[in-house]
Amino acid sequence: MYAFEDKLVMVATDRISAFDVVLPRAIPFKGQVLNQIAAHFLKATADLVPNWLLEVPDPNVSVGLRCEPYAVEMVVRGYLAGHAWREYRAGRRVVCGVALPDGLRENDKLPEPIITPTTKAHEGHDEDISREEILRQGIVSAEDYEQLEKYALVLFGKGTEMAAEQGLILVDTKYEFGELDGTIYLIDEIHTPDSSRYFYQENYEFNQEKGLPQKQLSKEFVREWLIENGFQGKEGQHVPGMSDAWVGQISDRYVELYEKVTGIVFEKNSEVDVMQRIETNIQDSLYS
Repeated sequence: MYAFEDKLVMVATDRISAFDVVLPRAIPFKGQVLNQIAAHFLKATADLVPNWLLEVPDPNVSVGLRCEPYAVEMVVRGYLAGHAWREYRAGRRVVCGVALPDGLRENDKLPEPIITPTTKAHEGHDEDISREEILRQGIVSAEDYEQLEKYALVLFGKGTEMAAEQGLILVDTKYEFGELDGTIYLIDEIHTPDSSRYFYQENYEFNQEKGLPQKQLSKEFVREWLIENGFQGKEGQHVPGMSDAWVGQISDRYVELYEKVTGIVFEKNSEVDVMQRIETNIQDSLYS
């Protein structure tokens, strides 16, 4: 991320991380995939919520407004999965100040989408926080927070519609917002597989009835491979070697993610000197 007086330039790299560790090999086209998915959804929702994006001068680059970020992330959940399920399974029926009914199973659809905000940590992990605590600490004003909630739910509704058109279920996602000249803007990425969880619609009901795991669209397959090879980011563990064949498989899966989420055929940019291309396109964007 590069900050200029009134703009931000964000370069999506091909690096990949899991368990808070950057893996030793880059994944071809991963950055392009994530940048273009985010741009696709930012453009599709610009009429609903103002967002930071001004231009996509390169497949790996987005240029936009430099906003002052709010120190919270708005996590919207339509289904009981991931962190919320782990809390629920542990017996907690209130998550981030939101009460959940008894009798839910993993991956069940919630009665209505809920917002479970987290703090946006500069270092370490983000942490759960309630609406009430955000207001009590003065992290966000009551007026702004009410608008953040409205924007988050509107975006989730649109994301749910767009996912359904592709045979997918938007399970949960997170949004980040910032402020510029008194206006609230959606910032960062939106509805990418790195910031969101998707299920396939096909067989969702059957899997729930039978207590079977849901087929997900995310980078979970990378985590599963690491676990199978003895790595979960714990002390004393070492990242397993990544063969050319495995790196190629991950790349292929990211391309598949792009095409499934957007419904658009992915076009690979395969210039040899990618860094030179990126630098040239950024210079042209900023100074032409």
